[in-house]
Amino acid sequence: MSKSKRYEPPKMNTLSVKEARENFADTLNRVAYRGERIILQRRGVSCGAALVPAEDVALIERLEDILDDLEADEALSNPERIPWEKVKKQLGL
Repeated sequence: MSKSKRYEPPKMNTLSVKEARENFADTLNRVAYRGERIILQRRGVSCGAALVPAEDVALIERLEDILDDLEADEALSNPERIPWEKVKKQLGL
């Protein structure tokens, strides 16, 4: 009996901002064509930026939309919610 493999996300590589700048075309190709995810660093510390494939960004946006929909459904199902017409009246709209 074979066990199914657990999903393992791609390894996050690190690269200094200086190296990324000096080899910008190659760095972009690594991300775009090889699907690498690269954390940019300054002096060995993450600078809060990453280079990721466009497909990853699209996936994140889809996940955010799903979460927004779930939150909206939850808010709409709240029996204590204020109807929009009442809110507009209170705001003078």
